[in-house]
Amino acid sequence: MKLVATNIFADIPEQLPEELLECIYKQENIIIERITSKGHITPASQWYDQIGDEWVILLQGRATLFFEKNQQLVSLIPGDYLLIPAHTRHRVEWTPPDLNTIWLAIHL
Repeated sequence: MKLVATNIFADIPEQLPEELLECIYKQENIIIERITSKGHITPASQWYDQIGDEWVILLQGRATLFFEKNQQLVSLIPGDYLLIPAHTRHRVEWTPPDLNTIWLAIHL
């Protein structure tokens, strides 16, 4: 079997009317996805509330997450990573509108 590398920064559309979620790998208890945001945020009335843990690293751009329980804002720059435990309600408060913010998320 021939192995072929894929670049995490490749094939991102220039126009992103919505946040782009792309599954890179999926198996029984793990999903790895690339998320691309460009000024996208989670609507104020909505929350992410996943059934499993999510480990996320910011690869490019900047972002601010808001966590409901402790009303905490967490700012991320490239290289920052975070484990978000299952059922920790959170949302994306800010990403820059003029720059692709690229995340790698691992759902466990």
